[in-house]
Amino acid sequence: MDIVTGPAPAIAPTPGGTTKITVEQAAGNIFDPAWHHDTFPNYRVLREAGPFVPAPLGGMRLVTRYREIDAILQDPAWSHAEERDLMHPDSDGSDLPTSFLWMEPPDHTRIRKLVSKAFSARRIEAMRVRARELVTELVDAAIVAGEVDLVEAIAYPLPLTMVAELMGVPSADHAAVRSWSYGLARGLDPDILLTAAEVDNRQRSARAIREYFTELTARRRAEPADDLVSALALAEAEGDRLSSDEMLATLVVLLVAGHETTVSLISSTFLNLIRHPDQYAALRADPELAGPAVDELMRYSTPSHLTTRRAVRDTEVSGERFTEGDGVIILLAGANRDGDVFADPERLDFTRYAGGARAPRHLGFGRGHHYCVGAPMVRLEVELLLRELARRGPRMIALADPPPYRPNLIVRGIQELRVRMHADVPASL
Repeated sequence: MDIVTGPAPAIAPTPGGTTKITVEQAAGNIFDPAWHHDTFPNYRVLREAGPFVPAPLGGMRLVTRYREIDAILQDPAWSHAEERDLMHPDSDGSDLPTSFLWMEPPDHTRIRKLVSKAFSARRIEAMRVRARELVTELVDAAIVAGEVDLVEAIAYPLPLTMVAELMGVPSADHAAVRSWSYGLARGLDPDILLTAAEVDNRQRSARAIREYFTELTARRRAEPADDLVSALALAEAEGDRLSSDEMLATLVVLLVAGHETTVSLISSTFLNLIRHPDQYAALRADPELAGPAVDELMRYSTPSHLTTRRAVRDTEVSGERFTEGDGVIILLAGANRDGDVFADPERLDFTRYAGGARAPRHLGFGRGHHYCVGAPMVRLEVELLLRELARRGPRMIALADPPPYRPNLIVRGIQELRVRMHADVPASL
């Protein structure tokens, strides 16, 4: 089965409102940018077909349901170290600096332990003041502008500034590293879906960002600062089993993963507040929902839609047999709307994880030893943004719905979200 891309087909709804999509169509549609604005109907068709469905890519199988995905992500019989072979068979890896992202223990454990120090509860809490200051500044500027693209005005500068400052990237370099990061994020998609220009941009971006961090690391060795680049450079110098290549790849993946997925989450958060005024009103009435709302937004609009695993030995999952070397594509976003696990899964509900509620754990941050190391920073940034929106209560009207989406498959998100944004005006006035 080939991957077919192009305009979303006009598919007639059934009398019950369910779109008529065949399993084969749904499997192809999830790779098609024409469906990026709402591919959840395809995930639903695939879940209904079974926990495992043939994928239109390299003989792999799609894993469609929560329970099977949750099991695979925590099972050492499955490895994430082979994603390059599965998705980028023609790459030598030099243009895909992913470090511990695509490793398994013991190397994954060793590098992640070093990186985790940067995202400790103490350090994240220390960043709260700066994050709050930045959120207030960005929201103020957007309201003053009146009509604004929220991707450019808030969704990009908030996480990019925070992760860049954590790492020690000077503000004058933020635009450059953003450009390189954008090229690498697109390049994470399967090579079969990329144009020659996009592959070339990935290669150029990888070279440029490696050269940049090589130079920055040399400066930090000579003059250490209180930042992550200095910490990793010193760790290497102290023989903490981190090679120069590993350090460079780690810095690159932290920068890219440290803001690209959060850009998508923040963009979709604004769109969700506009589309679900009841939830926006609930947030304004109770700003303490901001924390639990982050989890619900990660469940409802998962930024990273899919990942891969390869069986490292013969194994079985829910009666399905896999031979060593078999690859699977794990549909994280689809699993987060599995009706066998989540009550009313298509409904955005900011109270789902509130007040000690026993809602099932979403998979938006992953599971097992590949759980997102930057999750505490994501939570901090989005929670503070939601609290500021609850305090200010700006009225937002989308100028295009659905908005245009980026072509990215894995790190999926809105390209532009133009809105009219005005300060709240009390009803008495």
